Formats: sequence, C-alpha cells, structure tokens
Amino acid sequence: MATPINDFVKAYSKSGTVRFHMPGHKGAEFHGLEPLDITEINGADYLYDADGIIGQSESQTAKAFGTAATLFCTEGSSLCIKTMLGLVKLSSKAQRPVILAPRNVHKAFIDACILLDLDVRWLYPQTPTTSICCADITPAQFEKALSEDGIDAVYVTSPDYLGNLADIRAISQICKAHSIPLLVDNAHGAYTAFLKDSLHPIALGADMCCDSAHKTLPCYTGTAYLHISQSANAAFAQDAKRVMSLFGSTSPSYLLLQSLDLCGDMLASGEFSKQLESAVSRVADCKQKLEKQGWQLCGSEPMKITVCAAKCGYDGKVLADMLRCGGIEPEYSDVQFVVLMAGVSNTQADFDRLAAVLGSIPIKPPIDSDLPPVLPTTRQMPIRQAALQKGVSVDDALGRICALSVTACQPSVPVVVSGELITQDVVKILKRYSIFSVNVL
Repeated sequence: MATPINDFVKAYSKSGTVRFHMPGHKGAEFHGLEPLDITEINGADYLYDADGIIGQSESQTAKAFGTAATLFCTEGSSLCIKTMLGLVKLSSKAQRPVILAPRNVHKAFIDACILLDLDVRWLYPQTPTTSICCADITPAQFEKALSEDGIDAVYVTSPDYLGNLADIRAISQICKAHSIPLLVDNAHGAYTAFLKDSLHPIALGADMCCDSAHKTLPCYTGTAYLHISQSANAAFAQDAKRVMSLFGSTSPSYLLLQSLDLCGDMLASGEFSKQLESAVSRVADCKQKLEKQGWQLCGSEPMKITVCAAKCGYDGKVLADMLRCGGIEPEYSDVQFVVLMAGVSNTQADFDRLAAVLGSIPIKPPIDSDLPPVLPTTRQMPIRQAALQKGVSVDDALGRICALSVTACQPSVPVVVSGELITQDVVKILKRYSIFSVNVL
C-alpha cells in the first residue's frame, strides 16, 4: 500500500530545508507537530487541483470505497454537504432548485441552502416524533413526494444522531426511477463501507454522500470525504473540486491530510475491516448486557449505543452526568436519550466499564419528556430571504418569523428554519434544548 502525503511530509520535515513559507512556526516545535505541519509547497500538491500526492491518495481511497471519485476534505462533512448541494445547483436548470429532505438535517444543510438560494420541501414522519434527531420516512413517502413535479434532488441523513438507518437502497431505487439524484449525509457512517455486508450509501445506490472520517475512523477531527458514485451524473465528479473550492479554505491542514492518507492505507489493506469485525461483536455483546439489565435501547446502527433514558426513568442529561461520575464521556445527551459512539479502538475493558456503570444505576418508571411533537411548520418566506436579521429572546419571538435557523449543538439539527413561523410549541422545544435567543424578522 502507499501513503504518499505522509511520506512526502516526513521526508520534508527531515530535509533541513529553510522554511521561508507559511506557517509562521517554521517547523519549530511548540505543541510537537510543527515539523509535520506544512502548506501547499512545491511537491505537496494542491487540494482543489490534486494531480500529485493528494490525488494519488484520493485515488487509493476511492478504490477502497468503490467510488468514481473520493475527495479529501479538511473542514468536516459541513464542507462536503455544501459541495454536494452546490453540484446540484450547478446541474439544475431551476433558478431556485428544490431539495426534498426529511427534517432532521444538519445545520450545514441549512447554511448551504442560504448560501446557494435553494428551496426545501420537508418530509415528516407519518407518526410524529418528539425528537428533532429522528425522521422515520418510509420509501412510500418518497415515492409519493417525487410523483409531484419540481424536485431537483433528494437529501437524506443516515445514520442519524441516534443511530437510525434509513432504507437507502429502496430510496435510491425510487430516485433512479424518477431520474433524481440522491444525496446522503453519512457523517456518522464512514465505517459502514467496511462491514461484512456494506451499509454504505454508495454501495446502496446513492449518487453522492459525505463521510466524517473523524467520527468513526481513526482520523483527526475535521477530516471528511465526499464520495461520488460510479453511476452518478459524470458532471458531479468533474466539477466537484471546483465547487468545493468555492466554500473551502485555501489553506488546508496537512496534518489532517496526513491523517486521511494513513487511514486510506489502512482501509485499502483490509486491516480496518478486520478490526471492525471484532468491534461490532463487542458492541453487540454490550447491547445485550445492557438490555438484560433492563435498559431500553434504540437505533440499528452497529457501532452506536443509544440509551432511551426517559423510558428508563431518567432525564438523559442527568444520566449522562452519572456516566461521567463513572469515568465515561458520552457523545450526546438530551432530555430523552444518551448516545455512545464506539470505535475500533474501544477495548473490551471499555465496554465492561460501561456495562458496570449502567448496571449500578437502578431502572425507574418512564418519565414524560414533556416535549411537543415535531410537526410541519408554517413557512412565510424562502430560507435565504429570511436568513440574517436581529436577535431577540425566545419569549419575544412568539408569532414572529425565524431569521437565522436555530439549532441545538449537538446535534446541530434545526428546531426552526429561516422563514418559518415561531409557534408556542417551537418556543417550548427551543427552551428544552437550552436555546434562549433567536434571530427574527
């Protein structure tokens, strides 16, 4: 296998070359990684016009994922999401393209709609949910929505923050029948390409998807991939670098590129797949132990453990603090859930500790989360038109139109989107996610 980016940077760090170029530390150690932190110098290739060592590493990674093209990103899936939607905008003949999407999108999706002046047609679950993270949309709902004219692309988040997987295979078949591209936010599922039976969106028929490499692969925070399918519109792969450069920094981190490079070698060699098989088994065993203890879990994602805290008698934030007292830091918690993300580096001892700590906490009768269901909202104007206005307290926002979309961080899913009316239920949900101010018109 090959690690061309890592090899180049290591050789440069040992060359003794006088650095009359950025960055300003000139390779002198302060944190410890400075000798390996370079910029796009001669021989280091260019991220948005890669035909050297970056291009070589991207090609190797594309083979590992089975894509027509895989682009490296050092600004997370947020940049990849903007790029996917930018490619849809570029390929559409509509002045304001319309994206069909379930409501549980990431903030980056809304930001892209503002920047690109896109419109959204929201899909809501047939059975209303009280969690902003969930959107259980059936393939039949997509079929019905696509039977109407005016949809330029379908966008799905899978896995979602709680570990729920959408039926990407069925949705992709529907999209293909209507000649509509399917875009998937797979930020939490980069590893799914390397399961025994791949659950990766590209393998299941998506045209494009983003992966946050740092979320589930052994990569530095901020690393991501933009994948383009071999069956996708050829223009997507041709224009992807150019569109990504519209939103991305001209100073990509070579520390992050090295991380992607080394990970790509691990993926191509099959080493990661072997480690993942064992890790999936450890997670499954842990889930069984927790369920025997009486804990209710949800989500079908193999490497995520989502505890239904409210159904077991706890506010999720309280339960998360109890885990912290036992030396365990969860990924996310809210009034209803606690989410734990596992990786191949989590040992059996890690899972034993989790089972022991939760096993010491008594199960109680369910509590009412007191959250109203997430229902269709009243839109007053396009997202872009409403985006940037003044801020007020949540209580003063009742009956007004949302300007900049409001998200809880994490999971960075919008409670209310630019251009929508702020109702009493919206105010209640905002407060339960500790959001107390909002920009309004």
